[in-house]
Amino acid sequence: MSAAVSMPMRAIDAGEPMMELRGVSRRFEKKLDFAGRIARRLGAPVREEVVHAVDNVDLTIRKGEVVGLVGESGCGKSTLGRMVAGILPPSDGTILRNGQDILSLSSAAAREMKLRTQMIFQDPYASLNPRMRVADIVGEAPLVHGIVTRSGYDAYVDEQMRRAGLDPAFKRRYPHQFSGGQRQRIGIARALAVKPDFIVCDEAVAALDVSIQAQILNLFMRLRTELDLTYLFISHDLGVVEHLSDRVVIMYLGRVVEEAPAETVFAHPNHPYTQSLLASVPRIESRKRAFSVVKGEIPSPLNPPSGCHFHPRCPHAMERCKVEKPVLKEVAPGQRSACHLNDAA
Repeated sequence: MSAAVSMPMRAIDAGEPMMELRGVSRRFEKKLDFAGRIARRLGAPVREEVVHAVDNVDLTIRKGEVVGLVGESGCGKSTLGRMVAGILPPSDGTILRNGQDILSLSSAAAREMKLRTQMIFQDPYASLNPRMRVADIVGEAPLVHGIVTRSGYDAYVDEQMRRAGLDPAFKRRYPHQFSGGQRQRIGIARALAVKPDFIVCDEAVAALDVSIQAQILNLFMRLRTELDLTYLFISHDLGVVEHLSDRVVIMYLGRVVEEAPAETVFAHPNHPYTQSLLASVPRIESRKRAFSVVKGEIPSPLNPPSGCHFHPRCPHAMERCKVEKPVLKEVAPGQRSACHLNDAA
């Protein structure tokens, strides 16, 4: 777990949500090529493949909030983040930004909305153009969108680099001349340069050393206060999420299985999957104890299980779990869970 200082609690805007997802799904379809179509006509058992990456997700994020999105690799976290950031359109459902459907906006309004929502990616080595100097990586978008003039370009780039903890003297360098932590700071400076109010962080510290993780997390905390930012923080590291988040959302195989305030999730997890995740986290007070891990492998999103997606790995699975999808409903104030055990209680 990274040695970052806990995020100070802030008042959350109780008005209209900044970001709201209603029944959002995303499927990736692989069509049959020419050879595949011929093989199917000849009777071969081949078919088009459909990956169910995100399945009917409802999510609300309010201004000033840090929402941690947690789950195993392949559960759809990054796909959901890309839809929130406007990089991918949903296959079904509606995404509202300040009450407006982002898909129904005019091109100018949609462009402005996308500028206000930025994404910081996991891999600081792959997310930066290796042929561009840092000054251009950070300053190109603000210049193109009229946020800064050519005369104020250099000073503006310097300001963004200092804000992200970088020395502006290095702005003529290329990405390969920086360390991993410095590259991630360049990505942060690039995101902040267009003056967003909502940031999607997709495993933004996963590729960094632990000491550098702490520095970047503390930077996120400081920027949240200075710039009044709202975060969707995607991670598989429960320790990081516990430090940063006001509220935690747990995903499993494309579905939200539990959401609650951070302190509630870590003190009183409801869903069996959440309980299994927390039981597998190493803690000092749990030394000399065998860790409980989630049994089995996450199923393929090409052919997800029927009913509750978690039932093949759940120690409490019933016959009902195999055929009926559980509904995400409130089980305690501010805590929602999708598990049939809550009906039996």
